[in-house]
Amino acid sequence: MKPWLGRIERGVGLLLVLLLSAMVALTFTDVLGRRLFNTPVFGANDMTEHLMALIIFGGLPLLTARRGHLSVDLFDRWLLQPLWRPWHKAVDVLIAAVLGLIALEYALAVPEAQAINEVSPALTIPRSWMYAFMAFTSALSALLALFAAAPQPEHLSEEAAS
Repeated sequence: MKPWLGRIERGVGLLLVLLLSAMVALTFTDVLGRRLFNTPVFGANDMTEHLMALIIFGGLPLLTARRGHLSVDLFDRWLLQPLWRPWHKAVDVLIAAVLGLIALEYALAVPEAQAINEVSPALTIPRSWMYAFMAFTSALSALLALFAAAPQPEHLSEEAAS
């Protein structure tokens, strides 16, 4: 992997860890405030909602590039043979199409959210920038799905070694 790609991946990973830590700290503080002082953190639900979207869609390109999406390995012994490479490419195209559709839907939601001035309930955070972020990362993930490396039969090589 190119060194600058590794730096970008580590930087995004660090940012995601910081966002997740902020969400945990916010939730912890909100629960303590509710239980001990009967006073929740104002806007905690809005902040948690936005942090969750940032974490999920911020990590989506990394997950897609690493082929980390949920998969069932029941038939890996057969499906990871070189004969099935066209099948894997077809699945990659299907994943890219679904991610592209998600990106399109969020891209279409941006002007609509701006037109109706859609905001979060408590803190009135505009939603259009979040939709734009989700559209961008979904589109990037769609592209990465098309260029992802072929799946590797890791456990098959371990079985052969034993």
